[in-house]
Amino acid sequence: MFPLRDTQPSYSQPVVTILLIVVNMLVFLFEFSLDPESQSAFVDYYGLIPEHFRFSGVLTSMFLHSGWMHVLGNMWFLWIFGDNIEDILGHAKYLLFYLSCGVAAALAQVAANPDSHVPMVGASGAIAGVMGAYMVKFPQSRILTLFTLLFFFVTEVPAWLMLIYWFGLQFLSGVGSLGTNQASQGGVAFFAHIGGFVAGIVLIHMMGARQRYTRRRDLYW
Repeated sequence: MFPLRDTQPSYSQPVVTILLIVVNMLVFLFEFSLDPESQSAFVDYYGLIPEHFRFSGVLTSMFLHSGWMHVLGNMWFLWIFGDNIEDILGHAKYLLFYLSCGVAAALAQVAANPDSHVPMVGASGAIAGVMGAYMVKFPQSRILTLFTLLFFFVTEVPAWLMLIYWFGLQFLSGVGSLGTNQASQGGVAFFAHIGGFVAGIVLIHMMGARQRYTRRRDLYW
């Protein structure tokens, strides 16, 4: 199940979302340009290693990625869901929201695997927060989705259904990874996704919508 676009209009320019995508891509291109030894040292230093926890690594790890599919997939999800949350919160609050979700995601993964010595990288925890907020604010939005079963087909599904399905997969995969050797071997940071998603749901209620968005909602709804 892969989202292609959503039907929820955005009434402001997603300046911060675009900036986040640009920064992530530039950091990845720099990372990709390094030789293997320098790249490994770069990831070790700026990634988040639970066994050697540094708070600076919590922030910098959000802008690192392990490969082209990793960074392009994350940026695509951010592009689809981020503009509407930025529209609600406004640019400054949205940036704070995004970074806060990333921090919550990283801390959740560290709590689940505190002895891991594998660097954790990626924006997916912060983006999971954006997805959680989207589910709360736009549950009836339609998501044009690519399905891959025995063959490919495209159809629209309600946002709430797609996002609950996505969260359910992360939760079941995270629970299933407990007690395995994933902590030492690396892999998908399922608990970062879970922590980020839950943080997004909580924070979107706490931070509230900006006044201009509220007036527009009252006018058209």
